[in-house]
Amino acid sequence: MMGRAVVDRLGRLGRFVWSGWAGLTGMALFGALWQAGNERYGDFIMPAPLAVLSMGWALLGEPDTWRLAALTLGRAAQGFVLATFVGMAGGLAAGYSPATMRLSRPILTLLLGVPPIAWIVLAMIWFGSTNGTVVVTVVVACAPLIFVTTAEGAMTRDRGLDDMARVFGAGPLTRLWTIGLRHVAAFVFPSLTVSLGGAIKVAVMAELLLNIGGMGGALAVARSNLDVAGALAWILLAVAGLVTIEYLLLRPLHAELERWRDAARPWGVKR
Repeated sequence: MMGRAVVDRLGRLGRFVWSGWAGLTGMALFGALWQAGNERYGDFIMPAPLAVLSMGWALLGEPDTWRLAALTLGRAAQGFVLATFVGMAGGLAAGYSPATMRLSRPILTLLLGVPPIAWIVLAMIWFGSTNGTVVVTVVVACAPLIFVTTAEGAMTRDRGLDDMARVFGAGPLTRLWTIGLRHVAAFVFPSLTVSLGGAIKVAVMAELLLNIGGMGGALAVARSNLDVAGALAWILLAVAGLVTIEYLLLRPLHAELERWRDAARPWGVKR
C-alpha cells in the first residue's frame, strides 16, 4: 500500500513537471517579443532580455537584495494569509447561509469598486508609513475575490452528498472537511493564485509610494536614477518569487486536494 501511494505521488509529480514545457514555450515567446522591442526602441526604452537577466543574476549575489526581497515577500505573505482566512471564513459563512450572502453583496461591490491605490492612501492616513499600511492594503485588495469564489463554491456543493454523509453519522466538521472544502477548492484555488500575484503587486506599489524599503523602495531608487534595466531586473525578481511560491506551495496543495479528479481522466484510476 505504501509503495503504491509513493508511485502514485511520483506519477503526479512527473505529470506536473512535464506540463511545465508549455510554460517554458510561452516564456520563450515572451522573450522573443521582448528582444524585438529592444531592437525596435533601443536599450533606454526596452533593455535587452539578456542584459536584464544578467543584472538580475548580479543582484542575487548581493546580500541586501535578499533582505529587501524577504521584507517585501514577508509583508505580502502576512496580508495574503489574513486575506485568505477572512475571505474563506466569510465565504463559507455566506455559502452556507443565503441571508449572509444577501447582506454581504453590497459590501463586496463597494470593496471591489475601490482601486488599491485609494486604499494605500487611506491606510497611509490611518497607519502612517508602517508595515501595517502594506498589510491592510493587501487584505482589502485580495479578500473580496477569495470571499466571492469561496461562497460560490459553497453554494454549488452537492447537497445530496452532504445528506448521505449525515445519514452515515458524519458530523458538521467532518462533512465540511471531506465534502465541502474539497468542492470549494476547485473554485477558490484559482482566486488564491490571482490574489497571491495581487498581494505582491500591491505590496511593491505600497512600498514604492511609502518609501519604506523592500523591492518597492529599490524600484523607487531605480526610477530616480532613470535606470530602466535595474527597474526591470527588480520586477523580474519579484515575478520569479511569485512563480516560485505558486509552484512550490499553491499548485502542489491544489493537486493534493483534487486527487479525486484523476479518476475521471483516461490515465487515472479505473472505476
